[in-house]
Amino acid sequence: MKFCPNCGTLMRPSKRGGKRILVCPSCGYVEDSGSPSSGYSISSRIKHSPKDKIVVVDSRQAEESLPKLRDQVYCPKCGHNEVYYWVMQTRRADEPPTRFYKCVKCGHVWREYE
Repeated sequence: MKFCPNCGTLMRPSKRGGKRILVCPSCGYVEDSGSPSSGYSISSRIKHSPKDKIVVVDSRQAEESLPKLRDQVYCPKCGHNEVYYWVMQTRRADEPPTRFYKCVKCGHVWREYE
């Protein structure tokens, strides 16, 4: 991060004429992003693999903190009437969240889109 020496606003990276620069959105101050005095350089975009988006939770710790439902949802695999559940936003923010269930008896996990 680089702050404008004139007004103190956070400077934003930009390109002008194929050259990478830092521009202050408030006062318009411009500085070369590759100059030795700035100490900053703009690199290419950060790319994430699908593995980076996976959250791993120890199942023993998770089950202790998850809420349970009884006699409202039945396991499609074994028919047991008690399940753990959690809700996660798996799609865009303007779409409803996905509800996940895990059977207390057999451990089968399934999801329900609302």
